[in-house]
Amino acid sequence: MSGIRLRKGLGLMALQDHFHPPLSLRRHWHAFHNAWATYIASDLNRLLPAGYFAEPHVQFGVEIDVAAFDETVVLQAPDEAGELPVWHPSAPTLTVPFPQATDTVEILLFQHVEGPVLVGAVELISPANKDRPSHCDAFVAKCETYLQQGAGLVIVDVVTARQANLHDALLARLAAVAPSGSEAGLYAVSYRTIKRDGQSRLDIWQETFAIGDALPTLPLWLRGALCLPVDLEAAYDRTCREHRIVTNGV
Repeated sequence: MSGIRLRKGLGLMALQDHFHPPLSLRRHWHAFHNAWATYIASDLNRLLPAGYFAEPHVQFGVEIDVAAFDETVVLQAPDEAGELPVWHPSAPTLTVPFPQATDTVEILLFQHVEGPVLVGAVELISPANKDRPSHCDAFVAKCETYLQQGAGLVIVDVVTARQANLHDALLARLAAVAPSGSEAGLYAVSYRTIKRDGQSRLDIWQETFAIGDALPTLPLWLRGALCLPVDLEAAYDRTCREHRIVTNGV
């Protein structure tokens, strides 16, 4: 049964290549990622205790329209005669490049005892996140922000169309760790920020895999020491079934 890997007595869908033929010609990867994020969130919501919730957040092709900034209307209160006074801000004192993530495929977890507070995130890497250095930097900066806030983080890379290791880039940014050199590898990584012996530490769980392998289950450590299993394989298998993807294509 080529392309299918049996595990625990169940027929589970092995990882497919969604970015090259034949599958890329028959299914849209962004639709698959969208659904995969939804099913991961659904699985987590079944496990989360009261006061917590998970929701998918998916955006593709998000870009800033620079012309919109040039035409911005500045609002201010009318004068005593009811007229709107004309006022324009001065030119900026400095303008610098500001990279933003163009694609976002993530599941955010919140605690809402006193309003939603981010406690964890699962990031599904897209091709755009690995497309160019500025996109890589924007993705890594977002992940760093989550970790600095004490939120748990899982990142998942099944993208075969681009070669960039965002896990290595994140470690280099956080702890000046030298790259592993495994740019072409597929992987999933879990991160937990914790204080141990009076020192801030970053615990890491990394799993590597290839096309045709089963996907791992990783821990997602929410802020406050709550831990959930993220069963990537179960959600992936459900997404394949719902999208009518079978062995080696359709």
